[in-house]
Amino acid sequence: MSPRWQRFVDGLKLHALGAALATAYVAVLVRGAKTLGYARDEGFYFHASTDYARWFDGLLHDRHVALTRGAIDAAWGTNHEHPALMKSLFGLSWLFLHERWHWIASEGLSFRFPGMVMGALGVWLTLVFGHRAHSTRAGVVAALSLAFMPRVFYHAHLDCFDVPVMTMWIVVLYAYWRSLAGGVGWALAAGLAWGLALETKHNAWFVPFLVVAHFAVTRAGDLRSAATRGNLPLPLALVAMAVLGPLVFVGLWPWMWFDTATRFQEYAGFHLHHAYYNMEWMGYNWFHPPFPHGYSWGMMLFTVPGITLLLGVVGLAVKLPAMLREGSGLAAWLPLRRLRAWADAHASDDPRGTWTLVLLGFLVPMAPWLSTGTPIFGGTKHWFPAYPFLALLAGVGFVRVAEVLEEAFGKRLPREGLVAWALGVLVVLPPVTQALHSHPFGLSNYTPIAGGAPGAADMGLNRQFWGFTTGSLTEWFNANAPRGAGIYIHDTTFESFAMLQHDGRLRDDLHPVWQVADGTYAIVHHELHMNEVDYQIWTAWQSPAPAHVLTYDGVPIVSVYRAPPR
Repeated sequence: MSPRWQRFVDGLKLHALGAALATAYVAVLVRGAKTLGYARDEGFYFHASTDYARWFDGLLHDRHVALTRGAIDAAWGTNHEHPALMKSLFGLSWLFLHERWHWIASEGLSFRFPGMVMGALGVWLTLVFGHRAHSTRAGVVAALSLAFMPRVFYHAHLDCFDVPVMTMWIVVLYAYWRSLAGGVGWALAAGLAWGLALETKHNAWFVPFLVVAHFAVTRAGDLRSAATRGNLPLPLALVAMAVLGPLVFVGLWPWMWFDTATRFQEYAGFHLHHAYYNMEWMGYNWFHPPFPHGYSWGMMLFTVPGITLLLGVVGLAVKLPAMLREGSGLAAWLPLRRLRAWADAHASDDPRGTWTLVLLGFLVPMAPWLSTGTPIFGGTKHWFPAYPFLALLAGVGFVRVAEVLEEAFGKRLPREGLVAWALGVLVVLPPVTQALHSHPFGLSNYTPIAGGAPGAADMGLNRQFWGFTTGSLTEWFNANAPRGAGIYIHDTTFESFAMLQHDGRLRDDLHPVWQVADGTYAIVHHELHMNEVDYQIWTAWQSPAPAHVLTYDGVPIVSVYRAPPR
C-alpha cells in the first residue's frame, strides 16, 4: 500500500472512531435531557429561536418580503445581545425536526439538539487534534476527559452557547495549526471558522490575541530577521481571519445588515458593560467588583475531575521542554550572547509550535479572570474554551504514565498493551461516573477535592443558578398539587416552565404566578443572595416549614412551600 493511500485509510479510521464517540455522546445527552430542567437563559432563546425560524420560513416562501428591513428588525430584534448562529440552528431544528418532520417529539429537545451536536463535534475534534499532535491514545483520553467533565456535561445538554463556542475555539485553532504546515486551504478554513466562532459567542474575539501571541513566540527569531529587513511576516491564517471573520459575522446575522456600526457598538457595549449578577464564593455573595483573585482557578480545582487535573500537570511537565524549544527564538531579541547560543543549539524541530499553542489555548481563555473586574456570575462556563487544551495535556500525561507502567510491568503480562488499556479505564472512569452522578444537578456538583456537594456547601460555594432545578420537581407536583394550583416559580422563567408542560413532563393545569401571595405553592432555589425569599414566604404564610425539599447528596437545592388554607 502506498504511503498516500495508507494516510487516507488511517484518516478514515480516525474519523470513524471520532464519529462513533460523537454519536455515542449525543445519544447519552439526548437520554439525559429527559430529566433535566430548563435553565433561565434557555427560555429567552426558545423565544428568539422561534422568531428567527419563522423568518427563515418566510425567506423560503417570500424572499422579497423577508429581506425588507421591517421583516428583519421584527424577527431579529429579539435577544440581539448575542449573535445569531446557534439561535438560528436551535430555531431551524425546532421548525424542521419537530414541527415539520416530527423526527423529535419533544419540543424542548428539538431546541437543545444543535447544542448537543456541537458538543459532540468538540469531542470528535479533540480526538483528532490529540491523535495528530501526539497519538491516538492521547486523543481518546483527551476526548473522553473533555466530554465527561461534569460542568461541560451539564452545559452540553442546553439550548445555550457555551459548549458550542468551546467547540469553535478548537476548530479555529486546529485549522490555524494545520495551516502552519503550508497550504492556503487550512488558512481559509481558519478564517471561516473564526467568523463562525464570532457568530457563536463574544468570547471568540480573544482568539486573534492567542494566534498573534503564538506566532510571536514560536517565530520570534524569524520575525527579528525579517524586521531588520523591514518586513513583518504574518501567518496566512491571521490574514484570512481578519478578512473573512467580520464578513461571516455580519453576513450571518441579519440584525447587523442595517445601521451596522451603531448596532455593533450596542452589541459590544452590552458585553463590555455587562450587568453584574450574584455569585457565592467562599461564603460571600459577590455582586460587584473587585471580584476575588483565584476564582477561576479555584473553581477549576473544585469542578474538574482530579485525575484530569493530575494528568494535565504531568502532560505539561512532559511537554515543557518542547515548549521551551519552540519559544527559544525569543532569545534572539535579548542582548545575551550565551542565551542566543543556547537557543540556536536547542531550536525546536516543530515549525508549528504545537505545544506552545496548546498551552496558550489553555491559558488565554482563563486570562480575563486575572482581572478583579471581570464578572464571575457564569461560574465555569465562561472559560470552557480552555478545557479541550487541558484535556489534550491530560492525554499526553496519560500516555507518559502508561509508557512508564508498560516498561515496568508489561513484560509480565500475557498481552501487549494490556497495561495501557487498564490504565485508560481507570483514568476515564472517574470523570464518567462523576458526570453521570452529577445529572440532573450539574451546577450543584463538586468533585471530591471539594468534598463533593456537601463539602462545597460547607465552604460556601454556589449551589446552582438559572432556576433549572424546577425540572426535578415535576414528579412531586404532578403527584401532590391540586388541580389548577398556582406556583411561584422564583428563578425559573415562564418560558422554561411552559416548556416542561409542552414536553408533557408537568401537568397542564398548573400555572406560574408572579407573587408568592398569588400561589398555592412557592419554590425557592437555594442561593446565598436568595435567602430573603425564604424569609418573605415565612412572613407571608406564617410558617417556616417546607412541604418538600429537593436535595442532592443531602444538600438542599430547592424548597417547596404550600400556602395555608384560605
